[in-house]
Amino acid sequence: MAKDLLEFTYDESSIRSLDWKEHIRLRPGMYIGKLGDGSTPDDGIYVLIKEIIDNSIDEFVMGAGKLIEIKLSDHQFQLRDYGRGIPLGKVIECVSQINTGGKYDSKAFQKSVGLNGVGTKAVNALSEAFSVQSFREGRTKKADFSKGEIIKNYNEGASSEKNGTLFIFKPDESIFKNFHFRLEYIEKQIWNYVYLNTGLTISLNGKKYFSENGLKDLLEKNTDESILYPIIHLKGSDIEVALTHGTQYGEEYYSFVNGQYTTQGGTHQAAFREALVKTMREFYKKDFDAADVRTSIVAALSIRIIEPVFESQTKTKLGSTAMGPEGPALRTFIQDFIKTSLDNYLHKNPTTADIILKKILQSERERKEIAGIKKLANERAKKANIHNRKLRDCKFHYNDSGIQGHETVLFITEGDSASGSITKARKVENQAVFSLKGKPLNCFGLTKKIVYENEEFNLLQHALNIEGITL
Repeated sequence: MAKDLLEFTYDESSIRSLDWKEHIRLRPGMYIGKLGDGSTPDDGIYVLIKEIIDNSIDEFVMGAGKLIEIKLSDHQFQLRDYGRGIPLGKVIECVSQINTGGKYDSKAFQKSVGLNGVGTKAVNALSEAFSVQSFREGRTKKADFSKGEIIKNYNEGASSEKNGTLFIFKPDESIFKNFHFRLEYIEKQIWNYVYLNTGLTISLNGKKYFSENGLKDLLEKNTDESILYPIIHLKGSDIEVALTHGTQYGEEYYSFVNGQYTTQGGTHQAAFREALVKTMREFYKKDFDAADVRTSIVAALSIRIIEPVFESQTKTKLGSTAMGPEGPALRTFIQDFIKTSLDNYLHKNPTTADIILKKILQSERERKEIAGIKKLANERAKKANIHNRKLRDCKFHYNDSGIQGHETVLFITEGDSASGSITKARKVENQAVFSLKGKPLNCFGLTKKIVYENEEFNLLQHALNIEGITL
């Protein structure tokens, strides 16, 4: 193989320079993540929509335009905002020249989510049809594009329209195969926008979306009657938090930076989780285990910082460690806010404080109880495996056969008769068989204690060498 590769000529002719639109179209994943056809909410066509809406949100944050009107069909997106409008002499450059935009001027866009000058250019380059029109102080400027290439440059003219910008685009079907927009995914995006921007109204195909209580409304929409106490809602300069405890296992977070939904969390979410534990320990004067404090937590966090640094162009994880180039440390800012605001809230609401304490102590008891059950169950499993062959393991190894661990298969059977038949027919190098005694336990809705006390579950867990699993 190496010899064949060396036969290819590598010289100056092998080096190519692409213009901005060619690069975006050749490597769209760098700019919008996966492509997809619109059947899942993280498909690229929804990132295109987000890039356009973000510009209008930035206008609202800067105090211009309280209404955004959106029209959506299966294949086309249209947005009209009532912000300041793109400066008319720069309309074409802002959507077709990479690294060109107003977001580089921190005075004009103090806490914008779009800082790289790429967003609308990516939408333009990846669209079969793209149109932009700006209305500003009684004048208007419009331009039409296709796949990033300008096809019609309209003359600037007079207009009676209110200030703002109009965008219309249709994604390129040669890139987004058989795509169509799904209204429910756009609707979820829009709800997040209005939760994070109280006072903003977004109209989608005539239906208006508005939130009066911000993140509190978000949690109310995403939780049910099983929450243990009323949602705690805390607001400060550049930060907003809503939190409560439910009855589910694990932790659930909705975190945002400058209006961007950071689905993978980041430095702000990590700082919040740490601050929550530290505040609870100090308030109750007990050195709780961090997991006991955060078990069943449901929380929403929104911060606004200057020039945020994300770990990719899709902006799903924050990497910033400071509130801005000259601002305080992000971790310190969040911890100081939580310590002061949450501590004050708990002192003023003793009933809620008591419920939280009971929840933490309950989680602590369950954790210790399960640890004991797991230890006993593992001992039983080891003894059981000595006396009966529940697992008929495979004989894979990494070097000689080339088989990797992820290429092995485990057949789980009901009863020794079934396992015996499969054992005879299996490929012994990478196929293992495990025999259950009867049907396995349906764990849905059961407590951890009941699950871990189940003998068959523990025998299987031990066979897979996952004694430390946490549900």
